[in-house]
Amino acid sequence: PEQMVPLEAADTPEARREGERRWGELVWIVLNGGLGTSMKMDRAKSLVPVKGGRSFLDLLAGHVLRLRRRTGVELPVLFMNSFATRDDTLRALAGKGLEVRGLPLDFVQHRFPRIRVDDGGPLGAAGDRDAWAPPGHGNLYAALAASGALERLLDAGIRWAFVSNADNLGASPHPGLLGYLALENLQFALEVTPKTEADVKGGTLVVKDGRLELLEIAQVPPGREAEFQDIRRFRVFNTNNLWVDLAAVRDLVSEGRGLELPLIVNRKEARGVPVVQLETAMGAAIGAFERSRGIVVGRERFAPVKTTDDLLARRSDAYVPGDESPLVPNPERDPGLGPLVIRLDPRYYRSVADLDRRIPDPPSLVRARRLEVRGDVRFGRGVVVVGDAVVEPPGEEPLTIPDGARLGG
Repeated sequence: PEQMVPLEAADTPEARREGERRWGELVWIVLNGGLGTSMKMDRAKSLVPVKGGRSFLDLLAGHVLRLRRRTGVELPVLFMNSFATRDDTLRALAGKGLEVRGLPLDFVQHRFPRIRVDDGGPLGAAGDRDAWAPPGHGNLYAALAASGALERLLDAGIRWAFVSNADNLGASPHPGLLGYLALENLQFALEVTPKTEADVKGGTLVVKDGRLELLEIAQVPPGREAEFQDIRRFRVFNTNNLWVDLAAVRDLVSEGRGLELPLIVNRKEARGVPVVQLETAMGAAIGAFERSRGIVVGRERFAPVKTTDDLLARRSDAYVPGDESPLVPNPERDPGLGPLVIRLDPRYYRSVADLDRRIPDPPSLVRARRLEVRGDVRFGRGVVVVGDAVVEPPGEEPLTIPDGARLGG
């Protein structure tokens, strides 16, 4: 549809110039409320070492400082923390010099009670930390306004926000996209990228009553999931990078008006008890804005870490620090190899601690297409993977890959 624009069409020389002119009107908001529970963590995922001992936060902070030096503009960065991540995050960021223009470094999203499945009551008392959970990143708009950060940004002359996840080191503000929003007088833009067979469950954009809306698989009627997962029909999915006009957000949340986002029922277990967490997704707000676009970007702007498979890829030489984002695909990697695919046996590699213990030194993956590890395998130092490699112990005993070994062909 006409509401979907390729990055190449948006990023014109005129848009670049406009974006550079308006660079001082931009804030980068980083979503940092997650604990990395999918990798068995109990603190902020953004504290995990990714490159040479540097964490997600270290890499993000370094990239922001480089952007400031390169542009000569004090680009503010604002972290949306949760009650579970705030203290650790602020300690890690202390002394990095990120605070500018008298603006806060963070704000805290709200917390909602965890609801027991068995009786519909709260998991615990009000003072019980485990009884609460962050309500998803859809809380961005309400928390930004309620914290006072929204008004402080607008008072400082900041009109636009670029928003991304802390674990997506491919994300970064883009002058061409900022300029495109300004020239087109847009209120909201969501970055999407082409689907592959690995992304069939990702939320996609649809047009309803003339407006773009985000459709998640949880909203699909039973029996029609196969249609949703057909990548020929729904060709893009949400990267969770978005751009928003802060003045438009203020207008929507003021005077009793708000953003009514679809509820997501997230079923989990806490302290051995099945619970429900009610959440919302920030991208679903696209339907609330009159002037919105979907922008189709390349995969290089989408490099999240959700599993130890993803973390090993980022730690390897398949990714390197970049100028356009904190991490970029290694330019020495042959594009013909396609996206790097890693499959680690979840019985032995589920947690970050498991990964650190079994693969303390990431193998070279810049020339790899696919690495699959089945069973308990320990990697020595200087291992090189070329093409496709499947590694599996011949028996029940763990297999150790010797230092300097070459895998694949």
